[in-house]
Order: sequence, then structure tokens, then C-alpha cells
Amino acid sequence: MHSKSETVQLNAPVRFATRISIEQVEEGQVLAPKFDRDGLLTCVTTDTHSGEVLMLGYMNAEALEKTIQTGEAHYWSRSRRILWHKGATSGLVQQVEELRIDDDQDAVWLRVSVSGSGASCHVGYRSCFYREVPVGSQRIAGDRLLFTESAKTFDPVEVYGDAPNPTKL
Repeated sequence: MHSKSETVQLNAPVRFATRISIEQVEEGQVLAPKFDRDGLLTCVTTDTHSGEVLMLGYMNAEALEKTIQTGEAHYWSRSRRILWHKGATSGLVQQVEELRIDDDQDAVWLRVSVSGSGASCHVGYRSCFYREVPVGSQRIAGDRLLFTESAKTFDPVEVYGDAPNPTKL
């Protein structure tokens, strides 16, 4: 059991350390993320039980902080240019079971449990990676994308209604 002085309050500010040295970043115990020129980190999200890749997203400092504070995945939507609490509209909230940061602290990996149907793709499939690109000898049959999921887990029109599609041409 933690004493009151040891317990971190939910929604307490998250502190990102200043990057001082390679040793600190690669071997240290402080979170010192390196956001790209657009202020973003790449985030790979997988299912905590199956290990299946559900999606690839991006986090700005606010999204990373809210994810750490709440234990629910938040992202930065590059197409809509807004902070995005995954599942706020669809109900398919991603509960973070584990958050890891890579060696140079410029990418994160979330292992999540997803509420509802378990889907994470706005198109209605479980994973955003629902098509395979033929490579090498597989290309003999052509270059058509191959669906790896046979059916959608939900109807996007029922869930999102007339909300604008985040996919931009």
C-alpha cells in the first residue's frame, strides 16, 4: 500500500524531462519524449490479449499526457487537427493496459483492451490493418489488396452518423 505522499493523483500533471544526454534518453528512468517537427510521436496500438496490431496513430504532448493520466488512449488527429479520445463517439474506448516508449523516446506502443465490439477502425473492421499487400511470389496472382478480415464488427453509419470521415484524399 502506498502512503499519501507516494500515491500519484489521477489527472496530476505529467512531467516530461528535458533531454540532456543520450545515456539519459536511452538508459535513464525519466520520460523525455522527442516529438517530431509537427510536435508528434508515432503510436502503435495492439490488442493486449492477441497482440494484433489495431492501429497506428500519433500523439502530441497533450494526448500523451491525457493517456498517462486517464489510462485511456488519446491521440492527435492529423486530418481533423484535434485531440481525439478514442471511443468518445463510438463507445469503443481503448483501455491502456501497458504503455511503452522506444529506445530514443520518439515512438510509443500501447497495449489496449477495447470496449464494445473490440474494434478500433473507423471503417468498421477490428483492426485498421485489414488488408494485405502482396509481396514477392504472392504478386503472381496480381497486386490487388487482400482482405484479412471477412466482415466488419460494426456499421460506421450507425455509430458515427453523418460525422465527417477522418480520411482525407
